[in-house]
Amino acid sequence: MINFEGTWMSASAHIITAVVGSGVLSLTWCLAQLGWTLGTCLLLIFAVISWYTCILLTNCYRSPHPVTGARNYNYMQAVKTTLGGRQYISCAIAQYGTLIGVSIGYTVTSSISMGAIKRSNCFKKYGHGKGCHTLNSPYLLIFACIELVFSQLPNFHKLWLLSIIATIMSFAYSTIGMGLSIAKIAGGKLPKTSIGMPPREDLSDQDKMWNIFCAVGDIAFAYSFAAVLVEIQDTLKSNPPEHKVMKIATTIGISTSTAFYMLCGLLGYAAFGNNAPGNYLTGFGFYDPFWLVDIANMCVVIHLLGAYQVVVQPVFAFVENLSRRKWPESRFVNKEYTIGYIKINLFRLIWRSAYVILATLVAMMLPFFNALLALIGSTTFWPLSVYFPIEMYIVQAKIPSKSFGWIWLRALSLVCLLVSVLAAAGSIRDLVVSVQTSKLFLSVS
Repeated sequence: MINFEGTWMSASAHIITAVVGSGVLSLTWCLAQLGWTLGTCLLLIFAVISWYTCILLTNCYRSPHPVTGARNYNYMQAVKTTLGGRQYISCAIAQYGTLIGVSIGYTVTSSISMGAIKRSNCFKKYGHGKGCHTLNSPYLLIFACIELVFSQLPNFHKLWLLSIIATIMSFAYSTIGMGLSIAKIAGGKLPKTSIGMPPREDLSDQDKMWNIFCAVGDIAFAYSFAAVLVEIQDTLKSNPPEHKVMKIATTIGISTSTAFYMLCGLLGYAAFGNNAPGNYLTGFGFYDPFWLVDIANMCVVIHLLGAYQVVVQPVFAFVENLSRRKWPESRFVNKEYTIGYIKINLFRLIWRSAYVILATLVAMMLPFFNALLALIGSTTFWPLSVYFPIEMYIVQAKIPSKSFGWIWLRALSLVCLLVSVLAAAGSIRDLVVSVQTSKLFLSVS
């Protein structure tokens, strides 16, 4: 087998795995809240901003020079080296809060997709008129059991094959979704869509406004991979220079993901119109062919099994490195036991298992797809994808205060902050409403 580890190909796979996640499934709903013009513009604007700030961030992997400087092995270390201790603490809260939230979101999404497979088979047997509602909790537990095993992979460097498989799966379910949308469009009787803001007689003006803010948060979530960019860059070989290779991988990853987002979102909106479901593969706008819908949802599950590891490995590494520094002589923390071809560390086994279990419990309590994704995206896009990359680049590139470049970068950061605040308000309101109307641990799809 050809080993792509440490190359632009493995880095691109990691990026696509992290970017084309559950966010793609909500984009049709986002366009149904925003309309053709604003929805398309926001997809492109967030893509360009993410690409631009991530390119800036690639230069901060080494400090103080992107080629000859010392390595920063993770995002937090890059912030600490470049901006200092106070910013480091803020970054820790933002980054690890993001990664934990995303892992919970992936757990929720995978359970919904597994439940959709059972519902699809129920519809096939009993017809579309039957509710076929499914309790999601068993599927949350199935996903957690699989992640308990995968979480014992020791570090990010061992994930390249899992990421490539996950990338293939993301292409597969996105392509199936596009194909089903095209088939629905070709069948005629197209639903109503809107160039501008869609009119919604069933919602008050206030509810429409909150949905718009929530949709912006969903789009922000779709591009939230900056939190693991430095960790991905750390997997690259040092020749050619990491920042040059990472710029290639970032351009490939974001442009590929954006193309899929545009196709999935626009085709889905054309197929479903202003009443698009929150998740276009599990909302059952598509019923037939049943087997193809099942394959698409299974691809979602397989993809998220890999994507989960991409986002939690930095969390695992942070706790384990901290523990090794605090207890360097502890056999419990440091001793590796070999069982056959497998190396087991007791601390890693217990800590990572506890994390997966706790994340699953939270997912059971907050099984709200769109609201949860929007909250994660809106509260983390600005600090991790915009603020810290810009601030680090200003310091490292020694951009003079009040110069054109300085003003442009700070203005971009301010605008993104305002957008993130509005999106967060909408997602929090949506989440509160969802919690008030649900039963704890009894979510159904």
